[in-house]
Amino acid sequence: MLVLAHRPFPEPQPYAETGPIFLCEAACEPWKGQNLPPILGSSSDYLLKGYGPDFRIRYGTGRIVPTDLIPIYALELFTRDDISFVDVRSARNNCFHVRIVRDE
Repeated sequence: MLVLAHRPFPEPQPYAETGPIFLCEAACEPWKGQNLPPILGSSSDYLLKGYGPDFRIRYGTGRIVPTDLIPIYALELFTRDDISFVDVRSARNNCFHVRIVRDE
């Protein structure tokens, strides 16, 4: 594994968090499955935050969620018109893991 800093946002701003990410050392395929990606099986819970189309956190959306409830909370956030995507981060170290994008 390689560890680097990553800011999964188009430009710096107060809500554009930079955090560590872990990458496979060798080339690997991106996850294309219907369920949670295997990387989310490494912890019992994760921090989820909803963001608007302006890439800013929507207050009140940040929540530590048990791993098996990630899909339920993400769907709950997507019932709000002001949520464009949900970032999943480590609940303890704030490492960025995945971004869940609204199904268009």
